[in-house]
Amino acid sequence: MPIEFWFDFASNYSYLSVMRMRQLAPNGVTWRPFLLGPIFKDAGWNNSPFVLQKDKGAYVWQDMPRQCAKYGLPWRQPSEFPRNSLLAARVGILCEGQPWMADFCERVMLANFAEDRDIASAENIGEILSALGRDADAILRAAQADDNKARLRARTEQVKALHIFGAPTFMVGQAMFWGNDRLDDALAYAQGAAPA
Repeated sequence: MPIEFWFDFASNYSYLSVMRMRQLAPNGVTWRPFLLGPIFKDAGWNNSPFVLQKDKGAYVWQDMPRQCAKYGLPWRQPSEFPRNSLLAARVGILCEGQPWMADFCERVMLANFAEDRDIASAENIGEILSALGRDADAILRAAQADDNKARLRARTEQVKALHIFGAPTFMVGQAMFWGNDRLDDALAYAQGAAPA
């Protein structure tokens, strides 16, 4: 069964899943970038729960170095969290289905969580696109066009309709799996090896 991979470029636990996805599931995954901000707002939060709940936030910044060491990933705590991921999401949704989509997502995540670079910066996103051999100026223009902005707003409505409340989330048919620690379960379920 196919897997839909829902993630936010500002989400630290999405970073772990983005960087693991191609190794674990090279085929059959549909990448679905979205913005957590509107989802949090609907829940009555004006920020990430990792910011609003100090003990939870303190735990996360202890947990992330452990998780990154476990998976062999680089880690640098962002100096700004959560970062504005609007531009990255606009480019991501514009480029869904492109053969270089996973490369783009990985490089944006590394910029945010390994290099502490601003992913809201058109210059930084442009550098990533250029490094992938893409026409950065054309893509950035298209990403900021009204029709693509509308596409991202529609994505938020999709997320709400699916009752997705956090990232990363993996949808296998109607079965939802939430959190990087559920990625293996989602893959097993997609292969018919686990109960819903």
